[in-house]
Amino acid sequence: MSISTSVLSDLLQSLPYLRTQLYFKASLTALSHAMEDQVLATSLDQPLIIASFQRERFYRQEAHRYQRLAERSDQIYVLSAPETEFANSSDDYEKVAFEPDDALSKEWHLVVIADNYATCLVCRESVRSIAKNQQLPEMTSSLDIDTARRFEGIWTSDRGVSLKAAELILQRIEVYRPDLAGKINQARQRFGIGSVPLKSQPKSINESAFSIDTDPFVQRLVTYLQASQYKLHKAYRSIAAQARKEKLINSISMAIRRSLDPQAVLQVAAQELGQHLEADRCLIYRAQSTDDQAIIEHEFLSPDVVSVRGQTWNLAQNPLFHEITQLGEGICITDTLTDYRVTSSTALSLIVKRFTIHSWLIEPVFSQGRLLGMVELHFCHLPAHEWQAGELDLVKAIATQVGAALIQAEAFANLEELNKQLEALDRTRSNLIAITGHELRTPLSTIQVCLESLASEPDMPLELQQVMLNTALSDSERMRKLVQDFLTLSNLESGRVEWHPESLTLQECVDLALSRLRTRSTSEKPPTIKTQIAESLPLVRADGDWLVEVLAKIIDNACKFTPASGQITIEARKNGNYEVEVIVADTGRGIEPNRLEIVFDRFYQEEGALRRTAGGTGLGLAICRQIVNGWHGKIWAESQGKDKGSQFHFTIPIVQSSQELEKIKR
Repeated sequence: MSISTSVLSDLLQSLPYLRTQLYFKASLTALSHAMEDQVLATSLDQPLIIASFQRERFYRQEAHRYQRLAERSDQIYVLSAPETEFANSSDDYEKVAFEPDDALSKEWHLVVIADNYATCLVCRESVRSIAKNQQLPEMTSSLDIDTARRFEGIWTSDRGVSLKAAELILQRIEVYRPDLAGKINQARQRFGIGSVPLKSQPKSINESAFSIDTDPFVQRLVTYLQASQYKLHKAYRSIAAQARKEKLINSISMAIRRSLDPQAVLQVAAQELGQHLEADRCLIYRAQSTDDQAIIEHEFLSPDVVSVRGQTWNLAQNPLFHEITQLGEGICITDTLTDYRVTSSTALSLIVKRFTIHSWLIEPVFSQGRLLGMVELHFCHLPAHEWQAGELDLVKAIATQVGAALIQAEAFANLEELNKQLEALDRTRSNLIAITGHELRTPLSTIQVCLESLASEPDMPLELQQVMLNTALSDSERMRKLVQDFLTLSNLESGRVEWHPESLTLQECVDLALSRLRTRSTSEKPPTIKTQIAESLPLVRADGDWLVEVLAKIIDNACKFTPASGQITIEARKNGNYEVEVIVADTGRGIEPNRLEIVFDRFYQEEGALRRTAGGTGLGLAICRQIVNGWHGKIWAESQGKDKGSQFHFTIPIVQSSQELEKIKR
């Protein structure tokens, strides 16, 4: 006999009129105890009792009952899959150890046959019940997981069915315990097991006279227990669902606490929510009520569903989005094929068809009345998904968590920006103190010494008096330029400058800037300056005074950091159809690559404010950046590093013809 054969299957095959019923474990326990108690309560002839336990640990829970039953009969057989000490033995009753891979390990049997009554319980554990118990979440470990165990099988007090069940199990016992063949034959002969066809099996006189009808009581007991178990199972499912919901929300809350990166938080939320609700697609994206479109950034996807990550969602033509922004509530669509909002919108119909959306849930992410984004769930397979109240509540809870994450990330980004501004202000303050101490105190001291000398020594030679005057005038000019640069930068940054754009020839502006530099008194010989500006270069449109100022300051800056033996080149070229790019290149000391951006900050000088060999305020390039920004141009620096020269670039808009201007407007 194959050990893979199920006793229940063999019984149903032998008696095809039998119909199985679903039992919870608690019901089977109560029935088993009722059958055992019936034996203990009677003083009739010794009955045949066969009990099969799935595992030794289940047998251990009932071992004390079989010690008592052994006082009533010597025909007791207990079967179990051994785990520790359970083994074949013949002590108070017969123990039969079967192999763990025997079909008996998935079944529950109890057969009682006496002279005047017979009952049997033959059940097999549901495969779904086993799978569900293996997949229970960790937080439900404290619950009684046996409440979820279900069995399919037969319970009856029909003698013929009980005799057939006893015959099938006794055959299995003989396989494992051949030594019990004689004792088993005695039971067969006494109770007529396997000797007479079931349908012609007559009742004995003793059985007719002393028959005990336990059906009414037991049937009521089973009905009561089954109803109680269904209620208990429903409560268990509710508790488990609540536990899974709390686990999901906690996992997202944990992600928020662990990371201030909104991208990571939103991806965790989309993944967890999509998996929990078994959706085909879960999307989370940012959107404000005034947006016309949104880019899908975060997505959970089932294996056989088309991805929409990276695509642009058109919000301007989405009636669902407008309804959500107006009402402030989410939208739940069970069947997109029949919902009027979808069928009446061409845009939505295309989305539904393209991405196979049959059921659709959209929940807004609000914070303090402001729309921050959307959470979408898509079910792409038929039949349409019937949305449950618990699912909607869960999505709302997740949307609240997502809103908190976005606000937290936004606040952190603002804080970072404020910190950067504070750092910049602190650098400005430090540089201002340094530049003031160096650029103002030094010329003031010089002027004071020169004037005191002129006042206190009237007999000073005329040549020396002239030197003193020239020195005082030179340093006063330095102070005037510093104050002028302060005022200029302040006006530019505050927007108090009035721009007067006009059509200009770039060559003329370059010539004016160079002539301004030549008038600057300096004892040092300037480097060679070359210009390479094509005559065919188009006119530019800018405020002439400010354009000359930019050119002069950039060229002056190049002169300061380029030796007399070096060279400065001024180029200009057309950059596309709408702007001219000007390049001032030098062969001077160059700039480190990591400082190419901060050279445009206030008071910045490559050598540092307190150890410069070149004069200046450190405000020139900051002023240039503000001026170029004023005509919506760009300015930047390039350099290969120290002592490799540098190039300063800026762009100027080209004067457009009336036809070109019309094209730009379009």
